[in-house]
Order: sequence, then structure tokens, then C-alpha cells
Amino acid sequence: MVNGIIIIPTYNEIENIERIIRNVFNQRRKFHVLVVDDNSPDGTATSVRTLQAEFPDSLFLEERHGKQGLGTAYIHGFKWALKRDYDYIFEMDADFSHNPNDLIRLYNACKRDGADVAIGSRYITGVNVINWPMNRVLMSWLASRYVRFITGMDIEDTTAGFVCYKREVLEAINLNRIQFIGYAFQIEMKFKAHLLKYKIVEIPVIFTDRTRGTSKMSSSIISEAVFGVIKMKIKSLFNSIKV
Repeated sequence: MVNGIIIIPTYNEIENIERIIRNVFNQRRKFHVLVVDDNSPDGTATSVRTLQAEFPDSLFLEERHGKQGLGTAYIHGFKWALKRDYDYIFEMDADFSHNPNDLIRLYNACKRDGADVAIGSRYITGVNVINWPMNRVLMSWLASRYVRFITGMDIEDTTAGFVCYKREVLEAINLNRIQFIGYAFQIEMKFKAHLLKYKIVEIPVIFTDRTRGTSKMSSSIISEAVFGVIKMKIKSLFNSIKV
């Protein structure tokens, strides 16, 4: 029985989506895939629907109306997965910045080694990033250091988006109370797992910037992360953060 599902949020990923899905299904361990598409005008969802004829029992698609943000896409996917019998629920990008070959390592960290949350970490063994300009590498690394300092989490890659959650972690976090919709969502999820004292481990991975399609990063996403983290930490100090 397949007990793990990979959630892939998409917006205009027509150049990557078929390749990433086939790559996941070619792994030695079998996973299911759920694509959460935000009404991509480039036909991403159409490509997934075509592939569903080939993978009818392992590829699923949820289509949403309009671009609603990364965080809400993952929340939608988490809720979908929790209604079913998956014990291990993954976050992964569509653009191959996260290597599908690393899925089994995150899975084993939770299934075999006792972690509750396994993070595919760019920074646990130095800086393992390919094809990013130096200013972006520095910004990302400093952002993680900043979040680590403010929140007190013993995590090197606090903004990582390649994650495996045990089912019980997502059941314990009130997903309706997640505040952030951009990349700060990744920080908030880790922080709430940290507050609940779940075992979080980092597995070193090599992050490779996309070679097809365009990045979704924006200044508003960065601002949300910078100021949202302070607000989140202050609330936790006064026990007013809702987990």
C-alpha cells in the first residue's frame, strides 16, 4: 500500500510538470502525487489531466480559481491528503529545484529514523545551491539565519520548501489558523511544529535553480517573511499564537 503523497503546487509550470511527475513515479519507492493548480493559463492542469489517463490511481489534481498563493495551495493539499490514508505528506516544487531522488531520504528519516518532520536542507552542510546568483544565495542564507535567530529554532534552512511531514504533525497543527500565504508559510509551519515539540531533522540536499519557467519570488513575499516572523515570535512569547 502506498502511504506517501507528494503535493506539488503549480502556476504556469507547463514546461516542467510532466517531467517532474514521471520522475517521481520512476522512484524505487512508490508515491502518489497531488497537483494543486491555481488556474494556470499555460495549460498546466490540462497536461496533468492527460497524464491521469496513464496514472489513474496515483496522480490526482485539484484545480483552484485564480492564483491564491503557495501557502493556501499547500493547506488545500494537506487537507485533501488528511482525508485519505497517507502517513507521510510531502511538499515539493514542480521546477526540479528539489530532486525527486531525495524523496526516499526524507521518507526514511521519518519512517525509519523517527523524525516527525524531515527538511531537505540547503544549508545543513554548508551552502548547497546551484545556478543561483551570489546575491540571491546570500539573501536566502541570511534570511534563514535571521529566522533562526528570531524564532530560536535549531534549523539551518528555515525557509526550505522540500519537506516530509508525518501525518500526526499536520493533524496537530490547526491548518485554518496558518497566517501566511507566501514563502513565510514555510517558516510558520516549521515554527508551529517546533512549538509542539515535534522532532525536526535536516537532510542535506543540493538545490538547483529552475532551468525552465519563471520564478514566483516577489518583494511582497520577502516583506511578509521579514516582518511576519517578528510578529509570530512576539505572539509566541505572550502565548497568543494559535497552533
